[in-house]
Amino acid sequence: MRLSVRHTTRYRFDHPVRGVAQSLRLWPADCASQKVVSWQVRTEGALRGAEFTDGAGDRTMLATWRGPLDELTVEVSGEVETADLFGVLREHREKGPASLYLRSTKHIRPDHDLKELSVSALDGMRGASDLDRAHALAKAVNEAIEYAPGETQPHTTAAEALAGGRGVCQDHAHALIAVAHVAGIPARYVMGYLQTDGDGAPHEASHAWAELFVPNLGWVGFDAANRCCPDDRYIRLGSGYDAQDAAPIRGVVQGSTPDEHLEVEVVVTADQQQQ
Repeated sequence: MRLSVRHTTRYRFDHPVRGVAQSLRLWPADCASQKVVSWQVRTEGALRGAEFTDGAGDRTMLATWRGPLDELTVEVSGEVETADLFGVLREHREKGPASLYLRSTKHIRPDHDLKELSVSALDGMRGASDLDRAHALAKAVNEAIEYAPGETQPHTTAAEALAGGRGVCQDHAHALIAVAHVAGIPARYVMGYLQTDGDGAPHEASHAWAELFVPNLGWVGFDAANRCCPDDRYIRLGSGYDAQDAAPIRGVVQGSTPDEHLEVEVVVTADQQQQ
C-alpha cells in the first residue's frame, strides 16, 4: 500500500523568546515492511545543524531558531510504500542488542498491579511459544485499559493508566512494555503513523505501539490499543525506551519560560486505487 503523510506541528508562545533548539526524529527508515518514496521535513527559518543515525537506526537532526520568536512550525510530508509482515521488523539497521530494552524508566516502571497483570496473562502458558506469550500480554493490556481519549496526560505512567483503567495508545504501549519487562522480555516504545479512515480526516497526534523481542523472529510490533500487530496501514518512525525517549520532536526554549501553545495535525491517506 502507498501511504501519504502530512504532519504539522505548530508552537505559539505568549511572548517572544530568544531562541529554540529542537532535536528532530521525523524520518522513517527503510526496512522490509516500508520503503520511503519521498519525504520532506520543512523547518522554515531554522538553522539546520548536526545530523546522524543513532544505534537504533533512527535518523536525528538538530534545528535551531533565533529570536525574537513567537511562533514556529515543523512540517512533514511524504509517501511510503508499506507491506504487511504481521508486525515483524525485518531488514531494519540497528546496532544495539535487544537486552538494552530491559531498562526501566519512570513511565514504564512496573508496580504491584502491573506485575500481577503480567503473571496472570501468562498463567498456564509455560509450554507456549514466545510469540504466543507476547500476544497474551498484549491482549491482557487491551482488556485492562479501555481506549478513552482525554483521560490521561503525556506524563501519565503505565501504573497510573492501569489504575485508572482508561487511556490512549501511549498508555497501552507503556503498559505493554512494563508487563513484558516483568516477564523478562525486551520491549520498546515505537512512534509512527496509522492510516485509520479513508476520508483524509486530520487527527491530533501520531500513533504509538510497542515492539517486543521474540527469539527466532526478532522485534515484533504489538498495537495493544487496537488489538493487532502493525500491518500495511502503519509507518514506523522511530523507537525508544518510552514516549519521552522516542518523541519525534524534543526541544528547549532560550530565555524566560513562556506559556506554550502546541497544535498538532496529522493526516494519513492511502492511494485510492489500493484502499
